Amino acid sequence: MIGKLTGRLDSVHEGGCILDVNGVGYLVAASSRAVAALPPAPALGTLWIETVVREDAITLYGFADAAERDWYRLLTAIQGVGPKVALALLSTLSPADMAAAILAGDKGSLGRAPGVGPKLATRLVAELRDRVGGMPTGSFNITIPPPVPPGAAEDAVSALLNLGWKRAEAAAAVNRVRDRIGEDAALNTLIRESLKELAPR
Repeated sequence: MIGKLTGRLDSVHEGGCILDVNGVGYLVAASSRAVAALPPAPALGTLWIETVVREDAITLYGFADAAERDWYRLLTAIQGVGPKVALALLSTLSPADMAAAILAGDKGSLGRAPGVGPKLATRLVAELRDRVGGMPTGSFNITIPPPVPPGAAEDAVSALLNLGWKRAEAAAAVNRVRDRIGEDAALNTLIRESLKELAPR
């Protein structure tokens, strides 16, 4: 089995790349995060590999580091998560962000990955919450989003997520605004003041 490949990046295609190792071009399916971590062609790059052997094909799945590969193995052990969905999750969320989402029960963040519907997101949270603590997260720290009460506060967090902020950042900003101006603040006020909190200083 192949565990790691180091070679020249030949080309990038949707869903992966071709890595030229001593004249042999290996077709590797990979997350967008793993492909983005490779140096520009034709520089040398390294991918951690998971080899999947089936009756009709041998497929190489590539990852930026061992942490991402271990998460792929964990995800594909869950019913309903095949290689394509696992790569979609790893393309959408870093290992640290995925761990934070699972610990916080943030099914919305998991559901941003193509192929992950509400039922699968719920299953991922339920089955992985107790296993996340022992999982590697690469060079990132896990930030667990603070709890946000339902109602206007949660709607404000959702609005900030739609604007591109991470849940941990959005939830913290909304909670700070509620502490400052009161728990009964209107939705538009929460969003406006939270954006001020999140603005670069």
